[in-house]
Amino acid sequence: MTLGETDPGRSVLAISGEDREVFLQGLITNDIRAIAQGPVYAAILSPQGKYLADFLLVPGPPGTIWLDVATPLADDLLRRLTMYRLRAKVTIERAGLIVRRGLGDAPAGAVADPRHDALGWRAYGEAEGDSPAINWDAIRVAHCIPETCIELVPNETYILEAGFERLHGVDFRKGCYVGQEVTARMKHKTELRKGFATVSLSGEAVPGTQILAHGRDVGTLFTRSGDRAIAYLRFDRADGEMLAGEARVTLLPAGGSDDPPASLPDR
Repeated sequence: MTLGETDPGRSVLAISGEDREVFLQGLITNDIRAIAQGPVYAAILSPQGKYLADFLLVPGPPGTIWLDVATPLADDLLRRLTMYRLRAKVTIERAGLIVRRGLGDAPAGAVADPRHDALGWRAYGEAEGDSPAINWDAIRVAHCIPETCIELVPNETYILEAGFERLHGVDFRKGCYVGQEVTARMKHKTELRKGFATVSLSGEAVPGTQILAHGRDVGTLFTRSGDRAIAYLRFDRADGEMLAGEARVTLLPAGGSDDPPASLPDR
C-alpha cells in the first residue's frame, strides 16, 4: 500500500492540556467538538473578520490535537495561539511530524481530508512519502478549493468569499470566536457580491491577470490548470463576455466540476 506523497509545505503543531478544546473553541471558525468524529477544517480570523490562517485539526494521541498548517504561517500562528493562551491549561508546540497525502486506499492511521472528498486522505508520522504523482492543483481548480498563501491571503481574504461554508470550515451555531460578528453579518445580512469561482479559459492567461467585462474590472485569475482556473470575481459583473488578457473567460457552476480526475500526471 502506498505511503502517499510527502507534503513539504505543511507543519504540524501539537496542542495538549485539559483546556485544549475550550481554548480552541473560542478562537476558531468551526466547532472543535466535531473532532470526536474526525478531522475539522477551520480558520483563525482577525477581530475585523479577515482570514489569518486556515488549518486542519486532527485527533492525535490521547490528550493531544494536531494542527496541520501551511509552513509559511506556522510561526505566526504558534505565536498568536501562545498570546491567546493566557491562563488556559494548554501547551502549544511543534510536533515534528511529516505530513503525507494521497488518493485511493489509505494507510493505517490516515484520515479523510474534511474539506472535500476529492482531496483524499492525510497521514502524520515520521515516515517520508513517495515521489509526487498527483496534480493537486487540477483537483483544487476543478472543485474551487482555495490554497493557503495563493488564494487565501492573510489580512485580506474573507472566509465566506473563499467558500469556507461549502468546504465545511465554518459553523454558524457554535457561538463566539474572534471575527465571528463580521462573519455572521456577511452570512445573514448581505448577499455575497464577490468570491472565488472556477472559470474556463480559451487562450493564454497567467495567474494574476485582471479579468474584464465590457471594459470594467471583474476580478483576477489565480491558480490555473489546463483550460480552467480559480478566479476571484465580482459576481454582479461576471456575465456576458469576459476577458483575461487574450483569453476568453466563462464562469462555471458553483464548486466547479463534479467529476474531477482522481489521479493526474506530474505538473
